[in-house]
Formats: sequence, structure tokens, C-alpha cells
Amino acid sequence: MIARWPESKWRKDFTRPYVQIVFGARQTGKSTLIRSLLPEGATVVDLSDPRERGLYLNDPGRFITLCRSLPARGPATWVFVDEAQSVPSIFDSVQHLYDREKQRWHFILCGSSARKLRQTGANLLPGRSFLHRLFPLTRIERPAPEPPIAFDGPAPLALPWPKEETPARLFPAADLMERLAFGELPGVVTIARSQRAQILDGYTQLHLEEEMRREAMVKDWPAFVRFLRLAAVESGQMVNYHKIASDIGLSVPTVKSHYQLLEDMFLGFRLPAFSGSARKNLLSTDRFLFFDLGVRHAAAGLVAGLDTVRANPGPLFEQWVGIELWKRLQYLGTGSLHYLRTKDGAEVDFIIQHGGRLAPIEVKWTERPTLTDARHLLTFLREHPKQAKHAYIICRCDHPLRLHERVTALPWFCL
Repeated sequence: MIARWPESKWRKDFTRPYVQIVFGARQTGKSTLIRSLLPEGATVVDLSDPRERGLYLNDPGRFITLCRSLPARGPATWVFVDEAQSVPSIFDSVQHLYDREKQRWHFILCGSSARKLRQTGANLLPGRSFLHRLFPLTRIERPAPEPPIAFDGPAPLALPWPKEETPARLFPAADLMERLAFGELPGVVTIARSQRAQILDGYTQLHLEEEMRREAMVKDWPAFVRFLRLAAVESGQMVNYHKIASDIGLSVPTVKSHYQLLEDMFLGFRLPAFSGSARKNLLSTDRFLFFDLGVRHAAAGLVAGLDTVRANPGPLFEQWVGIELWKRLQYLGTGSLHYLRTKDGAEVDFIIQHGGRLAPIEVKWTERPTLTDARHLLTFLREHPKQAKHAYIICRCDHPLRLHERVTALPWFCL
């Protein structure tokens, strides 16, 4: 099996006397990674199987009965529940068992949606659990065809991985166009390119719609399908709830709840506006990004492929960088990602806030960045002299460039 970045951390955490809860979108590799870490003889309850799910839904006490009937295996008995969110009562059963015999169990609960858990007020075992997330591949797990070029300048804040955490067995290398065309889902990047668009279309048409229909019980399904397509088309932009509601014939509260559904199913994330500026004309509306470009293309009704990228590569490149930064910060467990835009058009694509420092970042679809590309970055640096020491342009140059004593242009493969 090809390694994932969280593998070494999960391997350590899973042996600790706590319940392990793992969340992430479908097809990010959660079950594969967890199963590789289970000891021989571990018990697996797969609630993605409709028959097995029905048994536990109809008999909430079934899980407790199953666990108590298991023979002792070593110092603790391992129990892995896949798609645990589909039977929320499982969480109460786990607490019941754990609170009475902490040393007897190693529970791992895995889920691809938090919707039902949030709506039912499910017990997420506070004080008893470790929470983990798994995302599509990062640039570290799936390297560029050429090795990153060494550079002695300042590195982007919060981006580097500790060397001991870099996966030893990486996914096949990929250039930028391939990433923008097909995204970073493990099950997509490891199959033939000719099959990827079809797999991504199936992911959207079969999995997403089926899962959403089951999890959310959407009343107006055709309107939701129109929303999903429009939300994908608008990925990366500031969300205009009123316009979207008008375009698809829904109320603004309903549109907001649909966006919340995408977040609950880990299919996208909000990028909040930066609020730490003294400027009076800042825009405060969130941007929304899909979690993976390949899924975004399919959900937008586009054919995932190079032609889709060539039609308008700049915005897709910006989204890819934003998704990469977001995944890195999520894995680091600290810091936050923002953007800045003013009413008169000044903007900074991304701002990393971490450890009391700010790192402003612009994304440019260019191979030859110039200082002109950094004008908004320089303004931001002047406005935040104590927190922001250096700014970055992420672009397609073939090696790092010092454009200014406080601005560095970095190739995308140096992220």
C-alpha cells in the first residue's frame, strides 16, 4: 500500500486508550488506511452494506451484544465501524462500553458525513475520543515529475512538512495540468487517465446524489441538483446566496442549508474574509471551494480533462493552491486560511494566519512573475509590518525567484 501522510500519527494514536473518530469525504482512502493499521483478528462492522446497516438500525442494542460476545484478543479488542454516521446510536453504544471497560477496547469509528450526527445531536464522545481527518492527496504525497529546487530563502509560513512525517512510498508523480484536470482523489489518480472522467462522473452522479438523498432527505431533489451544479461552477468565488437562490428557484435559507450539507459531507469548505485589516472598504462574504477539482468538474457538468483546464486555467490553479493550503493547515492542526478583497478591487488571494504571523499569498498563472504581480502583497505587508514579514507568489516559474526583499515567487511544486 502507498503511504499517506497521517499514517505514522494514526499508527501511534490508534494504540492509545481512546476512541478514534475518523472523518473525510468518500474515496479519500479512509477505510483502506484504517484497515491497513488494524491488527490481525480485528472486528469490522461495515455499515456501508445496506443489509448490515439495516440490522443495526432496527436493533440499537445489537452493537453492544456483538462487542460483549467478542473473545479477548491481546491486551485490547479492536473494533472498526465503517460509515458509523449512518447509525448514530453506535456512538452511544461505544460510550457505554468504553466507560465501563476502557482498557478492553480499541474503537475506531469512521464516517463520510457529519450531517446526521449534527442533526440528531449524536454523541461524539467528548473527553473520550481523538478526532482525525483524511483529505485528497497533498502535493507531498503525490510529487511533481521534477524534484523541488533547493532555495535558501524564507519558506512559506506553515507549509513545510517535518521531514520525518513525509511519506516514504509516494503516489505516482503528476504535473500541474493533470492535477487541475482530474484532482487528487487516490482512487482516481491511480487508474488509467482514459477512465478518470468516467469515474469522477460516477462519483458525482451515483455516490454524491445517492448519499445526499439518503443523508439529507432533500424535498426538492431537482432543485438540489441544480444547486449542486451551480455551486460547483461558482467554486472559488464569493458566495452570493441571493443570486443562487434566484437562479434555481429556492429560498436563501434553503441555499444556505445546502451549502452546509456540502460542508457536513466534507465536499467543500468556506474561506472566510480576512478581518484583521484597518481598511474600511473590505468585503466580508465567504468564498466556498470544493474539496477536489476533479469532483468539482464532474459536479459542474464538465468533462474532467485537459480541455476543461485549457479553457480557463487561472481560476482552477488558484483553487488548487487554496485547496492545497487548506489541507496542509488541517493536517497541521493549527492556523487558518483567509482571503482579502476590497470594494475597489484590491485583493490578496490567500492569507495564512498561524502562530501570530501572517503570510499573504498571490496565485498567478504565469511563468515569468514580476514585481507588478506583487503590488497588493506589498500593500498588505506595509499595513501589517509586525505580523507579515514576507509574501509569496505561487506561479509556474521553474525555480524560486526573489522579486523583492520581502516577496518571493515560488513554483507550484515547491508548495
